[in-house]
Amino acid sequence: MDTRERILQEALFLFLQRGIKAVSMDDVATHLGVSKKTIYKWFANKDELVYECMNQHISGMENTCCQALGNANNAMEAMFQIVEMVRGLMRQVHPTIFYDIQKYHPETWKLWQNHKDGFFLKQTKEHIQRGIKEKLFREDIDVEIVSRLRLAEVEMGFNSEIYPATQFDLQKVQIALLEHYILGLATIKGHKLVNQYKQITEEE
Repeated sequence: MDTRERILQEALFLFLQRGIKAVSMDDVATHLGVSKKTIYKWFANKDELVYECMNQHISGMENTCCQALGNANNAMEAMFQIVEMVRGLMRQVHPTIFYDIQKYHPETWKLWQNHKDGFFLKQTKEHIQRGIKEKLFREDIDVEIVSRLRLAEVEMGFNSEIYPATQFDLQKVQIALLEHYILGLATIKGHKLVNQYKQITEEE
């Protein structure tokens, strides 16, 4: 791993663990055991470092999502693979991360919005359409409305006014919202699969 990649990897770890505002360039340098001058050799400022970290993180999430959707035998199995992906991601994400990006790093926030309105929306629509074809999701679903609802739910789960971090576990919030979404989509056939997958998960 070259120096730039190592900086990105370790800085992302700190941002996800502590929140972006709470981590300074000094913190990143200390964590890496290098001088701050080394960090600035590769990144002009914290804005650029945050942008590149999140760009890499989003690309990783997109690849993981594509694999989960592509390898699943049906749309419901794909949903439960996504549940596990979300569970893993939320274990490492500080609850202030969305707020920090939106308030202090507008270019990175724009990056997230482009991901959400592009890749995320497209994948969500295609997944709902797949579930309808497989008769696991209801035929009367308005794909455009419900897919955008899913996008809004993700951001809502990070909203500290709705789910204060002092009262709610971020992982539990995101999983609860995702499971509610799944059950809202499901046909009777889909609900039977939900019960099967949940039982398998609980037994594991």
